[in-house]
Amino acid sequence: MKPSAAPAPPALPPATGAWREGDPPGRRSWLRLSAPLPLEGAPPLPGATLAYETWGRLAPDAANAVLLLHALTGDSHAAGPAGPGHPSPGWWDALIGPGRPLDTDRWFLVAPNVLGGCQGSTGPASAGPSGRPWGPDFPPLTPRDQMAAEAALADALGIGRWAAVIGGSMGGMRALEWAVARPGRTGSLLLLATCAAASAEQLAWSAIQREAVQNDPGWRGGRYHDAGPGRGPHRGLGLARRVAHLTYRSEPELQSRFGRAVRPGGGFEVASYLDHHARKLARRFDAGSYLTLSAAMDAHDVGRGRGGTGAALARANMPALVAGVDSDRLYPLAQQAELATHLPGADGLRIIESPYGHDGFLVEVEQVGALVRELLDAA
Repeated sequence: MKPSAAPAPPALPPATGAWREGDPPGRRSWLRLSAPLPLEGAPPLPGATLAYETWGRLAPDAANAVLLLHALTGDSHAAGPAGPGHPSPGWWDALIGPGRPLDTDRWFLVAPNVLGGCQGSTGPASAGPSGRPWGPDFPPLTPRDQMAAEAALADALGIGRWAAVIGGSMGGMRALEWAVARPGRTGSLLLLATCAAASAEQLAWSAIQREAVQNDPGWRGGRYHDAGPGRGPHRGLGLARRVAHLTYRSEPELQSRFGRAVRPGGGFEVASYLDHHARKLARRFDAGSYLTLSAAMDAHDVGRGRGGTGAALARANMPALVAGVDSDRLYPLAQQAELATHLPGADGLRIIESPYGHDGFLVEVEQVGALVRELLDAA
């Protein structure tokens, strides 16, 4: 009997997990902005492109459009399986489709990949003016910049007013900017596990994660995109993901799932779980985008230049639902309570009960689906 062959070693991670020209398009569409995009803290951004996906059909009067805004490591692929061009299945797949809370027989859904992201929209992995990847020369962004790019997308699609703008975590920051800066274009609002301004603790977690990436020798000053497999900052990005994932979940859930269990080859199971998520992210995300987007989240302060949080939120006079996760230690309920207190159209804080921490807004699809139905039934 021939001895069985040893399993092949896993392939080296790419220098970047970004979608790049020549990769399968998947179900994305693209908008190239016709004019340079003004930015808050840098010269206008030339040649910006937004990748986006849609579901359903836009009504003749464009009154049935709903904007879905993803979190830090999400993208435009809110629904559908993983496959060529899409490294992960849809992040809200269970909520989208005929008869589901985001009913594609009724609503026209639009999910853009955020500006600065890495799955088709312009970001650090994209070609800059020189033809080479932007890398560390990519300008700093704020949620206001990102919302302005999404407004250009709405214009191009012929959508003057969204029936609803929905976002969680980082997506909630951009949704809030829509409501405050474009209240006439925001028919209703759903904010999930987000805040009016990044807190000191949130800033601290972000700083640690960026430091992990930049201390990786594979970072190469941010010019690693064409370095080849195994030569990018995947170790630093993986460490950043491990840190982040601990803030996304709750201590009781980790204890219940793993406790002090030891894996067969040695080491604790909980460490293996974090290793798994680190490897996954390194293969589907870009380290430069991770830094750009986390810094944009740090810049989030809806009251900046608007007379403070209360004065800014008073502008958002549309119907609004604000929900937080009871076990969220990264975006605690007090932050959503502040939003619910100051938003004129909110009727108090809704609480998602979940052991899953911050990720509850992605995991608890029945509870989130009920909130979506409530919002859209009133739209």
